[in-house]
Amino acid sequence: MESKTVLIPAISCGHCVHTVKHEIGELTGVKKVEVDQETKKASFEWEPPATWEQIASTLKEIEYPAQELISL
Repeated sequence: MESKTVLIPAISCGHCVHTVKHEIGELTGVKKVEVDQETKKASFEWEPPATWEQIASTLKEIEYPAQELISL
């Protein structure tokens, strides 16, 4: 199983959280979607046939594009 946590700056309300959880959760192979409205971070867990590219593309399509987290 693979996982990734990203920043989604467009998240601003509970509806945004619901939309991301619903749309990504519908993808075959996605096992877990967690979204935090306050930090604007989202965590995903998936296995094949889902891929990160598919998840990222879907986020972009629904107008919640992901940004990589920068570690300092």
